Parts: sequence; C-alpha cells; structure tokens
Amino acid sequence: MWPQTNRTTEEFYARLLEEFNEEKKGTCKDPFIYEADVQVQLISKGQPNPVKNILSENDLIFILEKAPLEKEETSHVEELQSEETAISDFSMGENVRPLPLPVGRARQLIGLYTMAHNPNMAHLKIGRPVAPLPPLWVRCDSSDPEGTCWLGAELTMTNDSITGVVLHTVSCKADKNYSLSLENLKNSHKKRHHLSTITTKGFAQYELFKSTALDDTVTPSQTAITLDISWSPVDEILQVPPLSSTAALNIKVESGEPRGCVSHLYRELKFLLVLAIGLRTGVTEWLEPLEARSAVELVQEFLNELNKLDSFADSTKKDTEEVKHDAAAVDRSVLTTVRGDLDFVEQLWCKMSSSVVSYQDLVKCFTLVIQSLQRGAIQPWLHSGSSSLLSRLIHQSYHGPMDAVSLTGTLPLQMLLEIGVDKLKKDYISFFIGQELASLNHLEYFISPSVDTQEQVYRVQKLHHILEIVVSCILFIKPQHELLFSLTQSCIKYYKQNPLDEQHIFQLPVRPAAVKNLYQSEKPRKWRVEINGSQKKVRTVWQLSDSPPVDHLNLQRPGKDDFSDLTLNSSLEEKVFFTAMVTCSQVYFK
Repeated sequence: MWPQTNRTTEEFYARLLEEFNEEKKGTCKDPFIYEADVQVQLISKGQPNPVKNILSENDLIFILEKAPLEKEETSHVEELQSEETAISDFSMGENVRPLPLPVGRARQLIGLYTMAHNPNMAHLKIGRPVAPLPPLWVRCDSSDPEGTCWLGAELTMTNDSITGVVLHTVSCKADKNYSLSLENLKNSHKKRHHLSTITTKGFAQYELFKSTALDDTVTPSQTAITLDISWSPVDEILQVPPLSSTAALNIKVESGEPRGCVSHLYRELKFLLVLAIGLRTGVTEWLEPLEARSAVELVQEFLNELNKLDSFADSTKKDTEEVKHDAAAVDRSVLTTVRGDLDFVEQLWCKMSSSVVSYQDLVKCFTLVIQSLQRGAIQPWLHSGSSSLLSRLIHQSYHGPMDAVSLTGTLPLQMLLEIGVDKLKKDYISFFIGQELASLNHLEYFISPSVDTQEQVYRVQKLHHILEIVVSCILFIKPQHELLFSLTQSCIKYYKQNPLDEQHIFQLPVRPAAVKNLYQSEKPRKWRVEINGSQKKVRTVWQLSDSPPVDHLNLQRPGKDDFSDLTLNSSLEEKVFFTAMVTCSQVYFK
C-alpha cells in the first residue's frame, strides 16, 4: 500500500510542478486530466476565481474538480435522470456547471498535496528542498454530513522553508432562518486555535444596479454596478459598515445597455463597425434599417429641403430645436449626447446610417449629393476642421469646380466611414467637455486623426464604452461630479494602455460618506465576517448572501419560494439565504 501511495504522491506533485513552471514561463495551458477522473486547472491572478465568492483569494491557485463526462456518458446520465431532476437542472440555465468530486476523493487529493510538501517524507523521490506549490482547492459534492463544498490546502512558510499546511473546509447551505452570534463565532475560533486575542474584519457588497431582460426576447446585458465595503473591527452580525470603512465601486458595463439612454449613438457605432469591417474584409453585413422609407428617398428629401431654404443657418436652427427637444425626452434632461449643432455631413450621416441597406444605396445617395453640389443647388455649412473627402468636395464647391470622383470600389464605404468617425468623435467630445469630465488634451489619444481609419474606429469604440460607463453611473447611482470625473479619468487611462474589454471591471475607490445614501438603508447582497489570530491564514469565515456562493452545486431552497421573482434589494427577510462557513486547521511539519 505505502509504495503505491508514495508513487502516487510523487506523480501528483510532479504533474502540478510541471504546470506551475509552465505558468511561470508565461505559457497559458488548458486544464489537464489527472487519473481519468480529476480535472486540474491553474488559475492565474486576474482570472475568474471561484473561491473568491467566499474568500478574497486573488493569487495563483490550483482548482481541482471532476473531469467532464464524455458524450456517451452524458447521454447515459441524461437517460437515467428523473423528470424532477431534469426540470431542476433546466431551471439553472443552459450553462453546464463545473462538476464536484466526492468528499472522500477530495480528501485523498489534499492528502497527496500535503504529503508531497512534508519535509519529513525524505523517502519520496522529490527534489529537496521541496519547491512550494500554489494553494490547492478541490470542489466537493457536499456528500458528508457537514455539507462540505470546498476543501483547500495552503502552505505556511518561514524564511522560504515550508513549515506546515493550513487545511480549509468550506460548507454552505440554503437557509431561511439563520441564527448566529458573533461572540459564539469568536469563541469557537479561539478555542479551536488556542488563542487569547483575535481580530475581526467585515465585508459587505451592495448591488446598486444589475441589468435585467426587458422582455423574453431580449438577452439581458452584463451591466452591473456593485459597492464593496471593508472595515475592522466588526461589532455584530450584519453590521452596517461604518463611515470609517474602505469602499470601492465595481463597474462593469456592456455597450448597448437597453435601460441607458445612448442607444442612438450605439446604433450609429454599430453601423460604423459594419462599414469598417466591410472595408477590411470585403464583406458588408448591413443592419436592419430604422427608417421605413429608403435611403435614397430620405437623402433626396433632405437635399430638396436645403434647396428651398434661404440659408442653411435657418435649417440648422430648425434641426437644433428639434434635436434638443428629442434629446430632452430621450435623455431625461440629464445628458447632452444628442447635439443640436449638426452640420450638413453629420445630418447626412444620421439619415444614411439609419436607412442604407446596400452598396447600391451608398452609391445612389452620394451621387445625389455630388450632383446637387455640382449644380450649385446647395451650399451647405460645415464645421471648421472637417477633413473628410466629402467635406473637401463641399469646400471646393464654394469656389468653383470640384474634383471628379468615381463612386466605385470601396470609395463610397470609405466616404461614409470618414463622415461617421468625425461625427461620433464630436458627439463624445461634446459630452465629456460639456459635462466637465475631460479636456481635449485628455481625449487626444481617442480623437487623433494621425492613425489609419481602422485604428480610429477602434479608438472610437473605446471612447463609446467610456461614455456608456459614465452614463450608466449618472442614471443608476447619481454620483457627485468629483466621483464621475475620477471615474472618467480612470477609464481614459485604462483604455490608453489596454485593448477594448467590455468584461473589464473598473474599480473606483470612494469615501463611504460620499455614497452612504446608496447603502445605509439597503440590505447587502453579500455580508461576511473573517476572524483571525496571529496567523493570518488561519481563519474562520462566516458569510450570508442572496445567491449561492458556489457554482458547482444545486443548493436546494427550502419551501416553495421562487427566488427568481425577487426584486432588486428587496428585504433579506423575504428571501432564502445562502450561508457559507470556512474553518481551518493547521498542520505543523516541524
């Protein structure tokens, strides 16, 4: 038995060490299968960390779980499922959960990890001194009486030498009637670890906004705004965080948020991307038009109106008044993202981007415009600094004959793309400068014409995402201007250095006093207390949350309560709670 155990320990450690060394080289690898039934993945810092829902772990860790079933096995399991189980699984959505291991198998893996690092096991064929591995966490199926859902092992070090291991046990359950005393928790921790003094740290997370589907046909966006608050010491269970706490906003916004009020700009951005992709790939997938009438009809009508007016200034005034009126209705008198000073090419862009559905539309519309300019039927007004090809032709028309333009090949796409890029840049400049959130110098990277058109489009995409982030905060949490300015500058700095990433969570430190109205009268979606002694890794954690703290178990909710029908921030007393408890034991090797 022992020779087999020794070989298993050596092989297990060697495989984990190989994966760890690959990660240090910067080589990203897929999860690997160990002994046919275990999937192992090394989670790097910054990657989604499943343990973070309970412990604020953010470093390198190994996650072990049951290996995914083969297709044949999956079919067999589905045949054996009862109708009740099938309905339960379907209600959890289409995403397949990670698979937990039996608690007994998890303990065996934790034992191998511990044995491999024990310096007293000199007979093992492992290099000395033993190279320490990152913490190891195993998903468990809660099949034991304690309902264990995670087992973890984390090394303790002194002067770069391994001195022991801390073993973590996480249990969780759904519970309507939790009952717990902070004093009992503290006394239990003292007794378990033979301590006379302890410290307590609190954490609360408030959900300030989360996007939901407006109807069954629309997939909800991933937009979410939460407030994280930490403090010490903790006075009681579910204590409201004091104003002396440390707080940060976590903001993730997906462009096109249906409850925002920049959908008009998002639609224009999508059309801009259609043109950019068409130029790059030669394939143009046109959007569904917003207008019932054809693009040619709309542009012809637009040109006729200009021809009838005594001056374009009157037209500008008329359009300004209409746009401002619409903006007030759409933007709830808060935002100024719909400008009232659109010049000729910008108005042309608005009409064409909402109605063009083919390359032929593009050619016919630009043909109408160029013919009107050649005849002198219109003398439209332009913003100063407008440098698109169509703008140059218009300037030429003021003083005489225009350059000949052949509307063939990719030129019509390029012409409309140039107009759109310029128009959207001005929209964003108008908002950020008008709201005193940025200066032209701050925005220079995003609006610079010195890069090629494709790069300009990409930077405009980034700028639009910043706009959506700021607008979401204005609408849903109504922060002070100082906070909005800091957020805008943080986003600008991030996007000057990083690619577009709508899954990125922007974190913004805030003073609790500045956001107290957002949380003091609300119930947290997650509340946690952590109890420590002199050894920070040895801790007891208790957490209450309004959603399951683990994603690999279908925690049964007691009773017939329909948790999915609960409203945002409704009273916790009306909900089913999910409690999680983390306890530790320490093993000394020397």
